[in-house]
Order: sequence, then structure tokens, then C-alpha cells
Amino acid sequence: MREFAYARARSVDAAVALVADNPGARYLGGGTNLVDLMKLGVERPDLLVDVTGLPMHQVTEDGDTLRVGALVRNSDLAAHPVVRERYPALSQAVLAGASGQLRNVATTGGNLVQRTRCGYFTDPTKPCNKRMPGSGCPAIDGEHHNLAILGASDHCVATHPSDLAVALAALDARVDVQDLAGPHEIPLVDFYRPVGDRPDLELTVRDGALVTGVTLPPLPAGARSRYRKVRERASYAFAIASVAAVLVVDDGLVRDVRIALGAVASHPWRARVAERALLDGPAERAAFEAAAEAELDAARPLRDNAYKVPLVRDLIAAVLSDLVERR
Repeated sequence: MREFAYARARSVDAAVALVADNPGARYLGGGTNLVDLMKLGVERPDLLVDVTGLPMHQVTEDGDTLRVGALVRNSDLAAHPVVRERYPALSQAVLAGASGQLRNVATTGGNLVQRTRCGYFTDPTKPCNKRMPGSGCPAIDGEHHNLAILGASDHCVATHPSDLAVALAALDARVDVQDLAGPHEIPLVDFYRPVGDRPDLELTVRDGALVTGVTLPPLPAGARSRYRKVRERASYAFAIASVAAVLVVDDGLVRDVRIALGAVASHPWRARVAERALLDGPAERAAFEAAAEAELDAARPLRDNAYKVPLVRDLIAAVLSDLVERR
């Protein structure tokens, strides 16, 4: 392993200053993604700034708003009584990710900024525009059965692996961030950049920015939520498709709906087309399927991942139908 320096941050300001001044520095929280990438030689930091001693371990309520610190462990987040009661889709998403052992270590903030699991990205012997800009994307003509069908480009077809981020996108969560300019928040759906011609630039934050937490606004009265994940084995596997949905139905009509998709794009994909198609319409399976079809009109599958289009369509319809039936 390549040698690197280590520093234990004493404050958020100090951590941000250390990383912002050193392009080769990385934050270390749970390390469940970063350390793996270091072992593979994909990440080669000069400095690790350990933030685990910072006061970002709490889940706190402020009226009807819930704030989750960036260092809250995934297992603690999933088990938190307020999360389970108000935001069941979030608890379900976290429990669908990784293994129990990893959830005991992985953090909320780290989960959001984890890197893709595309095999070409994680293999330093292969070209990859996300790892080496301008080197090419061999996945387009190579192994891509579980890669993107929405929002990809000729430069990258990788997908974002997070389950948690998909649920947060449907819940209209905001990401709390601090950089050299101070603290601010970003809607989670705006936290990730479109792929474009620079897939190596993944986030909209400035260099050195530290995720300090996530803020969850209250859901509308009568809202129900659910997360459902399809994977190739029953446990400890990344999604081949996932859906997080929030639904409000009144008198048989959809009064509010939010849908986010996972494992289909380089970031959690908010299904705005489907949402607009459903609003104030009948809460029934046929309408859900039609809205999903409208959303997936923009899909551009590759040779071996076209199966995701009908899979995602049926998954959207199934999750929304389930929310109606459970009322």
C-alpha cells in the first residue's frame, strides 16, 4: 500500500481547511468504501483526515424536521424510532444495503459520497473516464448488464450504488455541507452532477467540502412511503433496480407523489415525468404503469441491460400499488 499521512480533525473548520488545501486529501469516516478503493489502488490519498471524533453522530428533531448527523451509523439510522415511524422508506433502504456488519460501521455521509462499483472503475488496469478523464469508457461495449439506462453519456454509463440516497431523494432531503465559505445545504437531487463529458466530477460541492448531515422535512399529512430493491441474490448485493416512493391518496386520487429510482443512473434518479403524469389522477395500477412508461421513454439501454426498462416499469407500478393497498 502507498504511504499516506494521517490527521485527526479537532473541528469541522479544521477538517475542511486540511482537505481544501490538499487535492490529495480524503475524509475518513467509516471507511467502508474508501479503504477498499485504497487497497485496489483506485484511491491514492496523500492524507487521510479522520473526522470520526467530530460531533456529527446524533439524530435530532427540530419540530417536525429531522436532522441526521453525517457520522450516524447506517444500523443506528435504520433502527431509529422516528425514522421507522415517519420515514419507513429510509429505514427499508438502509436495511437493504450491504451486510449487518458493514451497516454497523458505514456512515450516513459516507454512503452519499461513495463511488461507483462499475468493474472498470475499480480495476486500475482498465481505462475509465471516471478514474482517468479522457481514457474512454470500455463498459459501453463491454460488461454493462447492471449499468445505466437513464442520464448516461458517451463518456460514462456507471451507476451510483447507494440505497440510502435513493430514499432520501424521494423524501426531498437536503444535504448539509460545510466548505471554506461556511455551512450551507443543498437539495439531495442537486447534490450530484449530471454525467456529461466529465464523469470524474461527481458532486456539485466545492473541493474540500464536508458533508455534516442530512435534513429530512416533514412529509405531507397522510403520506406513506416504501423502498423496494431488486438484486441478483437475496442479501449483500447491489441493486439492479430500486424504487423509493412517497404517496398521498385522497378520494381515490393521487394528491402527492414522489418517486426516485436507483441503479439506473449515475445518481439517484427523481422520476419527475412520472410524478407529473400521476398528480391528481386515479390511484390505480394502469395509471402507475402508464406514468412509468412515460418516465422510461428517455431510457437509452445498451446491448445487455435493456431488461431494466420493463423491470423498473413493473417495480414502480408494484410499489405504488402496494402503498394504495396498505392504506
